[in-house]
Amino acid sequence: MISEASSPLVIDTKAKKIILLTPTDDDRPVYISGNFNNWATQDFRFRMKKIEDGKYEFTFPEEEKFQKELIYKFTKGDWSEVEIDRYGNRTPNRHWNDDNEVKTEKVWKWRKNWLPYRPSQLPKIHLISEEFEIPQLNKKRKIWALLPHDYETSTEHYPVLYLQDAQNLFNENAEFGNWQIDKKLAVMSDYGIGKIIIIAVEHAESERLQEYNVGKTLLGQGHGKQYIRFVVDTLKPFVDKTFRTKSDRDFTGIGGSSMGGLVSIFSGLMYPEVFGKLMIFSPSLWVIPKIKLGFLDFFEPQETRIYLYAGGDESETMVDHVKKFRKRLLKRESLEGKMKVRLSINELGKHNESYWSDEFPKAIEWLFFSDKPE
Repeated sequence: MISEASSPLVIDTKAKKIILLTPTDDDRPVYISGNFNNWATQDFRFRMKKIEDGKYEFTFPEEEKFQKELIYKFTKGDWSEVEIDRYGNRTPNRHWNDDNEVKTEKVWKWRKNWLPYRPSQLPKIHLISEEFEIPQLNKKRKIWALLPHDYETSTEHYPVLYLQDAQNLFNENAEFGNWQIDKKLAVMSDYGIGKIIIIAVEHAESERLQEYNVGKTLLGQGHGKQYIRFVVDTLKPFVDKTFRTKSDRDFTGIGGSSMGGLVSIFSGLMYPEVFGKLMIFSPSLWVIPKIKLGFLDFFEPQETRIYLYAGGDESETMVDHVKKFRKRLLKRESLEGKMKVRLSINELGKHNESYWSDEFPKAIEWLFFSDKPE
């Protein structure tokens, strides 16, 4: 006879169905992200079935883990496209912890590319100078600071990110569009990841390529080393003296896209004692395909976080160059365990501001407000 104590425990499982109603629907599919799939945002196992415009359904598998409390949110495929309330504010996590087999939910609105934003959360845009001296290049340049929206009423000190190509970061009249970093920072502040100072340096117009070109490359001899020394030796000391910054390398980053991404790579690699965070979008690695990393062995290795993004529809070589660069960084014995590189690939991504704009909040969060290794 089998004793009662040794009998297997049978758990009664039942299918649980969510019905979602949303008055502001569009063509984007709806996914459920939650404690049951590690909060993945585009998990096709949890894509809802569209019944009609504004109505979706999803039935969870009849498995034991779905009988426990479910904690979740609805997205249109990414946190930049997450549900929001009727006023444009973030919504709390949803909970399902009763025995009902059907639950009806409602989403009033959805974010699209992180927007909309609350105007009260916009950073304060401060023009540092129309003609900031660059003694290393014997030039002058317009430079901006974007300060947290409550900077003037706060006593906090903040991390700092130096970004290239200021003309394309928040200028509504930019020829090719802009990153909308002011609006993205406003949204991020609602999620507790936007308290940062951005120092935006305008590029050199017709001399941009030469100024961001480091050393001798396929573009010829560049002035990138002098430009990097300007950021390190002139601009950063001024910023740390003028604003309430956290000046240590652990709170200091530099970044940019295309050639701005390339000069930012070299800034971080040549001055690891200054920059602990690198935001590198679609870097122009093609100009120096065999980038030499041997000089890194002469530095005392320090932990550095690099957010590396590339789009699959930028060029035939962009993704390959970025993947090879990451692999070479991680393979160097002198940097073992010190380089934390998050690789983000958007197979549909093109070489333009719209895609860099979408990537900006993700990079900020991982670089400055996350302890996830990759």
